[in-house]
Amino acid sequence: MRCGEVLERARRASVLVVGDICLDRWCHYAPALAEASRETGIPRHAVVRTETTPGAGGTVAVNLAMLGAGRVSVMGAIGSDGFGHELCRSLDARGIEYDRLVVCDSIQTFTYTKLINADSGVEDLPRVDFVNTKPLDPAVDEQVVCRFRDSVADFDAIVVADQAETESGGAVTEALRTAIGHQARARPETVFVADSRERIERFRRVIAVPNESEATAACLREFGETDYPRLCRQIGGPALVVTAGRQGAWLVNGSGAALLPACGVGETVDVCGAGDSLAAGLALALAAGAGHEDALAFGIIVAGITVGKQGTGYALPREVLAAERSAAKGD
Repeated sequence: MRCGEVLERARRASVLVVGDICLDRWCHYAPALAEASRETGIPRHAVVRTETTPGAGGTVAVNLAMLGAGRVSVMGAIGSDGFGHELCRSLDARGIEYDRLVVCDSIQTFTYTKLINADSGVEDLPRVDFVNTKPLDPAVDEQVVCRFRDSVADFDAIVVADQAETESGGAVTEALRTAIGHQARARPETVFVADSRERIERFRRVIAVPNESEATAACLREFGETDYPRLCRQIGGPALVVTAGRQGAWLVNGSGAALLPACGVGETVDVCGAGDSLAAGLALALAAGAGHEDALAFGIIVAGITVGKQGTGYALPREVLAAERSAAKGD
């Protein structure tokens, strides 16, 4: 299936992104205004401008919306704090539904704060992340799972974003993973795609989309050796996709394993969010009716465009079509 057909059909597709819906805060600081605190002597950095964008699962949602998906919604748990308010406002500005988010007092909104040098435009200071390390409150966990079960039938595709790098604290709990596996088995007509930084082997019946290091680590934990086909069989989904950076991505399914090449759209500027954009493109193409190989090729094009942009970028339909034409010409 060509990209134009995917994009045309995508206008009628509905996608739910469930899991860690985060806030990215891009804080631009002025080096000339840096000075030691008068009270403590500790160096301080003067932020002069802040931009906010949805992060993690929110990045997936933004990519889906910008590609023209007919309906995009997010689901997870966020704090009843200022960052949560900023996140909802940022989602709303991009036409993404956020009414399925569970807002609670027991956690803080998962937030990445990035310090950008206002003179150079480069992120050159340590990032400040607001994370949760305690298990999600059981009542909140149950509410997320119930909302998920009640919502699945309304969507053509489900994308799971398990972005927490701590053992506990993320929105994707064991209860939610179990519910995802059950729904994937009960609804073979629905696309289920999952990305997880630390626990991809715990998912069942989904198309898992780890990168090489994540997939290798999962294999070593489970089997003591790297074996992508075995990991695919254990997860039990219709396919496994392992992203391989500049090489492209591996498609592993019942037919074997094949490496689809990267799409050389242009210079790589920022790889942040590349996996999120590939997962979004893959899920959207599958929801549009594309086969595994065509869907992954579409996702690779989307990722190739986004890495050419600063920050967690996204691809527009006209950029996807231009990239496909360029690849066909061998440019």
